[in-house]
Amino acid sequence: MKKLFFFLSFLLFSTAVWAQSVSIGEYGGWVESAFVQWQAVANADSYNVYYSGEGVVNQKIDNQLIRNYGTFFRADAIGLKAGTYTLSIAPVVAGAEIAATQTAAMTVVANDRTGFAFANGRVPGAYKADGTPKSGAVILYITEKTKNTISMDVTGANANPCVGLQAILDGYKKGKDLRPLIVRMVGQITDLSVMLNGDIVIENNNNAASFITMEGVGKDAVADGWGIRIKGASNVEVRNIGTMNCNSDEGDNIGLQQDNDYIWVHHCDLFYGDAGSDADQIKGDGALDCKKSTYVTFSYNHFWDSGKCNLLGLSEGTTDGLYITYHHNWYDHSDSRHPRVRYYSAHVYNNFYDGNAKYGVGSTLGSSVFVEANYFRNCKYPMLTSMQGSDVFNTTTNTNDYTDMPTFSKENGGTIKAFGNFMTGEHRFAAYNNGTTPNSMVDFDAYVAATRTEAVPSSVVSARGASAYNNFDTNAGVMYAYTPQTPEDAMNKVKKNAGRVQGGDFVWAFNNAVDDASYAVNTGLKAALLAYKTKLVAVQGETADSVDPVDPVDPVDPVDPVDPVVIAGDMVHNFTTAGKTSTFYTIAGNLSDSKGTVTYGTLTLTQCIKIESTTSITFVTTKESTFTLLFNADFTGSIKVDDVSYTAVAGIISFTLPAGNHTIAKVSSGNLYFMSAVYPADPVDPVDPVDPVTGIETGAVTGIRLYPNPVTSNLYIEQQREIQKIEIYNLAGCLLKVAGKNTTSVNLNDVSKGVLLLKIYTSEGVSTHKIINK
Repeated sequence: MKKLFFFLSFLLFSTAVWAQSVSIGEYGGWVESAFVQWQAVANADSYNVYYSGEGVVNQKIDNQLIRNYGTFFRADAIGLKAGTYTLSIAPVVAGAEIAATQTAAMTVVANDRTGFAFANGRVPGAYKADGTPKSGAVILYITEKTKNTISMDVTGANANPCVGLQAILDGYKKGKDLRPLIVRMVGQITDLSVMLNGDIVIENNNNAASFITMEGVGKDAVADGWGIRIKGASNVEVRNIGTMNCNSDEGDNIGLQQDNDYIWVHHCDLFYGDAGSDADQIKGDGALDCKKSTYVTFSYNHFWDSGKCNLLGLSEGTTDGLYITYHHNWYDHSDSRHPRVRYYSAHVYNNFYDGNAKYGVGSTLGSSVFVEANYFRNCKYPMLTSMQGSDVFNTTTNTNDYTDMPTFSKENGGTIKAFGNFMTGEHRFAAYNNGTTPNSMVDFDAYVAATRTEAVPSSVVSARGASAYNNFDTNAGVMYAYTPQTPEDAMNKVKKNAGRVQGGDFVWAFNNAVDDASYAVNTGLKAALLAYKTKLVAVQGETADSVDPVDPVDPVDPVDPVDPVVIAGDMVHNFTTAGKTSTFYTIAGNLSDSKGTVTYGTLTLTQCIKIESTTSITFVTTKESTFTLLFNADFTGSIKVDDVSYTAVAGIISFTLPAGNHTIAKVSSGNLYFMSAVYPADPVDPVDPVDPVTGIETGAVTGIRLYPNPVTSNLYIEQQREIQKIEIYNLAGCLLKVAGKNTTSVNLNDVSKGVLLLKIYTSEGVSTHKIINK
């Protein structure tokens, strides 16, 4: 009894000590948010995460902001004022919170609340101007599991409770519930059971006292297969969402359909939708369109090869009172409509046009467009006014062709005022009265102002329709205050900050030599979007799908609370998620995210360290371990560990490594994506007993004996039950081999070396065992 008491006391003490060792990986501040990632802690049931800074001390974040990604955990604190913060992670073991580990200080920056959406003192969305939630805000979390079951009582709803996201939004449709509403999407959300013609629709009866924000959490929130439509709404914000594969009836990733004002859409990633019925809808319909709405800002969005980015205006029939701002958007190899404008007064500034095959800004039907301080790189036609200038000019014949040449419209023109833009690689640009191009006081693309405040003379009119610029940008009663950056500074800021947090989780590199001039579907990008699957495993508070939160390194048996191996610190190193940051390895060399994608068990690896003569990796182990290195699948070269060369088989090197100081050095050039050093479990662990002399796992619970262990060739199985089959996995969850019914031995000569997991199916259930294959 004394021995048992001593063992239990020791076990509890060891658990408490171990649970304090939170190994923090990546962390940082972002726009009115901060994030941290960490390695799982043995025996932790859950985690509490706190933020401190700007007058707030140890404010706990919501459970749903803490997520499990299999190889790491992540938390995002959202709704922070600009300033300096720290995040603290405290494991919870057996219901008790263990001492927290804190990040270093990080800087959180404010959102850029500039543009017409903020006119007249409005602040769209359910956050205040300082970035914190408005008083009394209701926050809902939508996951793949809760999208159809989330419920809420809404004032003015036809029936309560409203169940499902669309039902809740329908409850707000009458504009009677004045509680600010924040809808937070977590992970990849596919089609909901209730939508409106394939869209989630936001309405609030244009109530000026109603405020709604729909946002994504972290860098991987995705609306997959559906669109977001806004109509009859005021004070709506959409942010930090990736939209892809949209196949709604409207066809727009995000669309302002009609009768909206004070709308702000920002920091979204907009990808291909499903092909529409028209020839110009091969990449989907509109990415982010706006019709019959005013006081709108679209900012810091990333358009990924979109065919038609921003349709603005349709059948408004008036140029009065229609105002919109586009700033700091990344038009990344997108084709056209950046924007394509009817009727509106549009301010287009500090955007990055990056390899655009058709045209940049287009003006029609009396619109007035101020195009300011943008960076145009290889945009074929930076600015076009319908039915004049470059829109109709045939450079081969040096004549206007009004039948075959118009690029985007045969409607009457509007007028563009341009100032301070940078252009390189354009096919043609004709400024008003430039003295070079033919008839440039009639056939011009834009009026280039000498100063920002210059008014365009009323004598400057469109060739078709005789529309004059309305000089909204110099009208103090209309225009807002702003400070534009230089085009170069704007480009750099856009590349750093446009799209979702940290640029989002979707990685794709365009080939400028091809994609700058092509407006065909990029088949590789299309395939990657159709194949996209979230790496999110579980949201704290919800049931895990495939990885046991207590035993996160065991992908085979999600309910087995026994950790089959002991991993100290970050002995498992993933270059995709951790880069060169490690507390276990000392890493020097060059990272690359352009060497292909490697799949390893449940991991999708996209970043590697290049094995070159200057690459150096050193580390220290305190006892014998199984060491594994993962390269590209077709890599068959060698690498040197402690002056001994090891050759890869199908991109993997795995061997037994003695205790001591270790150095990895180049033999062959290669790309290393993942490495791990794994200590065997304690052979006298009373929960997982292995005879230290014979190496036989006694399996007292299962009645199954495995020997010898470690294995050099054949593994023998003794059992008291009928075996139905045996599956053999590596620690990353890759299925290596299957043995059939009534198996009594398995030859492991053709299976990778190292620690393996056996999943044994019997007539009375399933058990998991560890072995070492030497």
